[in-house]
Amino acid sequence: MAKKISRTVLFHFLFSGLTFTFLVTLAISFDPYFLHSCANNIGNYTANSDYERNLNTIFKQITSITKSNYGFYSKKVGEVNAMALCRADVKLDVCTGCLKETISRVKLDCPNNKEAIGWSENCTLRYSNTNLSEKLEINPQLCLLNIQSTANEYFQLILGQLLSDLRNKAAAGGALLKYAAGNLSLSASETLYALVQCTPDLSEGDCNHCLDKAATDGIRQCCLKQRGCRVLSPSCNLRFETDPFFEAGAEFPPPPLPSVDRQKEEEEKQNKSNRIPVLVASLSAIFGLAVVFISGFFIWRRRNSRDEENSQEVQLLDLVNEHSRETFNGENGERSQEFPSIQLDVLHAATNHFSDENKLGQGGFGPVYKGTLANGKEIAVKRLSETSSQGLVEFKNEIMLIAKLQHRNLVRLLGCCLEKNEKLLVYEFMPNKSLDVFLFDSKLAAQLDWQKRFNIIKGIARGILYLHEDSRLKIIHRDLKVSNVLLDNEMNPKISDFGMARIFEDKNEANTNRVVGTYGYMAPEYAMEGLFSIKSVLFQ
Repeated sequence: MAKKISRTVLFHFLFSGLTFTFLVTLAISFDPYFLHSCANNIGNYTANSDYERNLNTIFKQITSITKSNYGFYSKKVGEVNAMALCRADVKLDVCTGCLKETISRVKLDCPNNKEAIGWSENCTLRYSNTNLSEKLEINPQLCLLNIQSTANEYFQLILGQLLSDLRNKAAAGGALLKYAAGNLSLSASETLYALVQCTPDLSEGDCNHCLDKAATDGIRQCCLKQRGCRVLSPSCNLRFETDPFFEAGAEFPPPPLPSVDRQKEEEEKQNKSNRIPVLVASLSAIFGLAVVFISGFFIWRRRNSRDEENSQEVQLLDLVNEHSRETFNGENGERSQEFPSIQLDVLHAATNHFSDENKLGQGGFGPVYKGTLANGKEIAVKRLSETSSQGLVEFKNEIMLIAKLQHRNLVRLLGCCLEKNEKLLVYEFMPNKSLDVFLFDSKLAAQLDWQKRFNIIKGIARGILYLHEDSRLKIIHRDLKVSNVLLDNEMNPKISDFGMARIFEDKNEANTNRVVGTYGYMAPEYAMEGLFSIKSVLFQ
């Protein structure tokens, strides 16, 4: 495989499977936005042959178009098949100009090849002696990346959410257009922009699959943690940047109106439908009214039982939106980050639909699952069960408290989800699970020498000190136990599970009528009288 690489452009050529059976010659021209791939094993055409004449005919037709056709053109002349796709937000003159330049570059870099692909910033051109229509092609997969990396810890999470949303929108497009572009806020001063597009001849499932491979394999192998990237395949492409690069207000013309013959057919059908006997219409009306009354009765019966839960849901959604707007200063004056609400389908995909294989454990709140986002980042997802002994109050409490706390010895809450009656909290993943796993297993306990134990003790103490003295809110945990102390990959402790925590204000002690927690860890005055203080946590 011969390669020519520009000094100014960094790229990866990605193989996403062993099914890629033809040899490819890949080159990057001095134009930083142009890439191409030439299939060397398909064969070559000779000068002045029918293949060359047919190919030139197609090139002339494509570059002489006068209708935008949503930027997609598919042509066949003789045995030559060609397909061109312009970015849907560019104008017709930009599209044809891009195609002319791409044709020139492909001719230059893939002379006499019967099959080739060229990618430019605003368009893609491919041709072959085999059928291209309605055929999913993921390979070859290439990428161009922005050499600047990002330090934003929420970048990959927000990118995955944005690409998932755009992928679904694009795949749901019609036979003329499968395109979506949008943005999400990374922080108060920074925005992430992304664009995805498939050739519209693909089915919804094929478009979804193509973009999913680009967002997973493409980004993971090429541009993980970069501020911008373009992933290119024959059937689809995506791009994201922290600077705007697409026409935000691009408007697409409505689908073409039906032809005159089509309108006549519709009128004839309408006339036939008007001749349906009046008796049938009357029976349908009666049946419809019966359905309405029956449905209304059942809705009325269920509404009272759901009113309270719905009001709680609204409060929780308002709380999440409030935290999405607010920013909070981290320890040592770190730059503030936003607290995101994460889409349910992203978490379903990450946890393999909350499968038992991904289940890490079970608590009073509900089960906890391990998840892996599309970019490879591992997360822990806490799912409120319908039979939870804690429920919505603790869910709200945990969001309110931990979203405002930032310390290296407190587990970090990455986001939450409130969709379709699901209530989910997303945390950073702790590979070594909890402290009790090591303490109560004789083999694992042997790994905890005195130095490691001492470091764990100091880490827990630092976390408690932050909660009691150094954070903006003085907080009493009320359920601090070894199973709520998680360990990262370097055995650093992180305090978790703030569902039962209380804000302590400026008092030395307080009293509660609701004693919660694990009795074996409770201070006597708290278990017997509901009296809790800083000393209660130290007892635990």
